[in-house]
Amino acid sequence: MEVDHLADERSKAQFDVEEMKIVWAGSRHAFQVSDRIARLVASDPAFQKDHRARLGRKELFKNTLRKAAYAWKRINELRLTEEEASRLRFFVDEPAFTDLHWGMFVPAIKGQGTEEQQQKWLPLAHKMQIIGCYAQTELGHGSNVQGLETTATFDPQTDEFIIHSPTLTSSKWWPGGLGKVATHGVIYARLLTNGQEHGVHGFIVQIRSLDDHLPLPGITVGDIGIKFGSGAYNTMDNGVLRFDQVRIPRNQMLMRVSQVTREGKVVQSDVPRQLVYGTMVFVRKTIVGDASNALSRAVCIATRYSAVRRQFGSQKGGLETQVIDYKTQQNRLFPLLASAYAFRVVGEWMEWLYTDVTQRLKANDFSTLPEVHACTAGLKSLTTSATADGIEECRKLCGGHGYLHSSGLPELFAVYVPACTYEGDNIVLLLQVARFLMKTVSQLGSGKKAVGTTAYMGRVEQLMQCRCDVQNAEDWLKPSIVMEAFEARATRMSVACARNLSKFGNQEEGFLELSADLVEVAVAHCQLIVVSKFIEKLQQDIPGKGVKNQLENLCSVYALNILHKHLGDFLSTGCITPMQASLANDQLRSLYSQVRPNAVALVDAFNYTDHFLSSILGRYDGNVYPKLYEDAWKDPLNDSIVPDGFHEYVQPILKQQLRNAKL
Repeated sequence: MEVDHLADERSKAQFDVEEMKIVWAGSRHAFQVSDRIARLVASDPAFQKDHRARLGRKELFKNTLRKAAYAWKRINELRLTEEEASRLRFFVDEPAFTDLHWGMFVPAIKGQGTEEQQQKWLPLAHKMQIIGCYAQTELGHGSNVQGLETTATFDPQTDEFIIHSPTLTSSKWWPGGLGKVATHGVIYARLLTNGQEHGVHGFIVQIRSLDDHLPLPGITVGDIGIKFGSGAYNTMDNGVLRFDQVRIPRNQMLMRVSQVTREGKVVQSDVPRQLVYGTMVFVRKTIVGDASNALSRAVCIATRYSAVRRQFGSQKGGLETQVIDYKTQQNRLFPLLASAYAFRVVGEWMEWLYTDVTQRLKANDFSTLPEVHACTAGLKSLTTSATADGIEECRKLCGGHGYLHSSGLPELFAVYVPACTYEGDNIVLLLQVARFLMKTVSQLGSGKKAVGTTAYMGRVEQLMQCRCDVQNAEDWLKPSIVMEAFEARATRMSVACARNLSKFGNQEEGFLELSADLVEVAVAHCQLIVVSKFIEKLQQDIPGKGVKNQLENLCSVYALNILHKHLGDFLSTGCITPMQASLANDQLRSLYSQVRPNAVALVDAFNYTDHFLSSILGRYDGNVYPKLYEDAWKDPLNDSIVPDGFHEYVQPILKQQLRNAKL
């Protein structure tokens, strides 16, 4: 039996870890499914992944295809539900063409296809008799979807669309699964009929033959090459695709919202355009969930290792101090632990939001759409940026060993960072949020109610005037005080920015000039959303000894750490005084001491298997050093004692025979 080097840490926990696991998973049912599937994957040698970084690209990719095929076989053999199958792909933990097939291709047809189109294409996709990708981004355009150059021209003679890439920059570039595997794609192109342009629309286009997998006539397709990191996202075949006058039947345009008639007329269906937003909210809620998954993984590794690692501070040959006991370590690590929990709570709330929006759309109620669009864009940006930075911070928190591939952190970072640019560049998204906030401020006097996550702006007079009434450090633990400070900060920054904008004769010029300020306004609003959703969660009944208390501490750490990092905002807008800021800092320090004994148990609550974490530093049993030593010897460089090339290149240097050595 292995020794648990972290048993002492676990015995200090002041809460019921099993109950916290259920809070993290979202429900008892979700926990049981996750736990069962995680163990299933971890115990199956076909899913082992400890040598990814040592494989060349071709072997790496082939290995991913093998795992994806095996996963599909297991899903069918075990007759897994959709929920179980999705968890299985999550725990296999290897980016593959299946992610795009299930995560983008299928939802796009569900969201944008007519009933008939869904009846035709979805059964094929669900059985994986076709494999799909989602091709929007081009070599020359990503965030600016309206700038895409691929064209779809209707030919009334043959009742077909001609899909064409008129320029080099119109090549589709980046779609996952496209490079080598996808047979079909949802392709976005500018719709042209009768010489008129009708904006960007989606089309189902077959890319490769279902017989021999060769590209169909007029199609050039391949992989775009090696990406950042070893292993990591290189398991995915991100692709390049060019069309040379490729013809598809008219009924392969996704026509749930707009239709093209036999004569080439573009008609809007009775289904409102806004329905497309449903798919986008779905994708963004998934991304926020992914952020909490990735950040919690990094935090789990860094927390366990910080408890194992000892450095300095030994008196007379006694034990050195655990790194996690240093305040500087806590000050960097615990806010990330709190953020992982905060993003989890927000992701859960976005599940509710998605259901709410879907129901409203069905009832033709679009009143909340602009606000939902802004808040999902903002939360996608905020959580992915914080997570990418957080994973890198966790690597630094693990000292030198964090730089080893076997720490699990370099590959996690390399897999995660593209989230800051896909599905909307994070700064571009914040500017969209800011536009919405400026519009909301401008309508405050007109009797139009601020809704949803902007409802606080309805109390603009009160929030412009209020004074924070913190007298001592403990006051900062009161949710009402924290909420008021965050609401006042967001409101005052928005109003100040709106005033500055109004000084410009030309609104667009003002937006360009003030864009850096506008980004900060958007961040303040999004941080308020996260804090308010965490506080709302804590108003619910949360069972389990000490569980709620731990969540309250984490919520306070999240909020007060943001207050500390953005102190300039809070002070310059007059929301709090310098004295109150100093008390917030005192309270934060005292919260770190309360989190400390619970830290290892709080990351245990994520319930990650060692297989999923794939980190020697983050092992559940804390047995780090023997395993690092053992792992080093597995490197191919250690296959021979004297390395290849030594006799040829190094020996002549040692023997000083350079003059006649062939270099």
